[in-house]
Amino acid sequence: MIIHAFQVKVNQTQHQSPKERLRIAIEQLGNKTIETSLVVINDLEQIAQNYPQYHWIIIDILTTFVRQNAPYMPQEKVTSNLSTKLRVDIQAALSIIARRDVNKDPKNEQLDLSNTDMRGVNLNRANLEQTNLYQANLAGANLTEANLAGAILSAANLEGANLSLANLEGAILSAASLKGANLSGANLYCASLYLARLHGAVLNDAILDAANLREAKFSE
Repeated sequence: MIIHAFQVKVNQTQHQSPKERLRIAIEQLGNKTIETSLVVINDLEQIAQNYPQYHWIIIDILTTFVRQNAPYMPQEKVTSNLSTKLRVDIQAALSIIARRDVNKDPKNEQLDLSNTDMRGVNLNRANLEQTNLYQANLAGANLTEANLAGAILSAANLEGANLSLANLEGAILSAASLKGANLSGANLYCASLYLARLHGAVLNDAILDAANLREAKFSE
């Protein structure tokens, strides 16, 4: 009943200015239940689609929401348990970020999803070009056909991740863990894999031209 009442409240704001809707969304996001957050996240996407001037503001709100609610702190020895279930509101926020209209992104801005715990996330065909994913935990993630060109993945955990046919051209994967990752058909042209751990990684048909593989580890 509480969720239904909140949905009704959100629906009632549809006639209000986008600025007022945005204010209400920011106020409610992350402060209520996961179900309420889902309603707010959905409304934020609608505002971003209908009012381009708020596109990047909303994308920034969503990335901040992910960083604050799914922090990754390796010093606390978070395990790479691939069965860990990502919160549905975190997945919803990331899905919106992944399918956003990149033509509305301002120049010289960068998505910041660094130091986040996104184990098992589904980002199939996501557009994460140039995204800051420094020290992100993406173990077991589905990144099939994702665009990660120029992305910063230094010290990221990509163990068991599916990166089949992903575009990693120019990506920085220095000291990243790619143990057991599927990189079949991935484009790693000019990517930096310096000190990367590739034990058991599948590299069939991967493009490694001009990639930096210095001190990369392929076996224990």
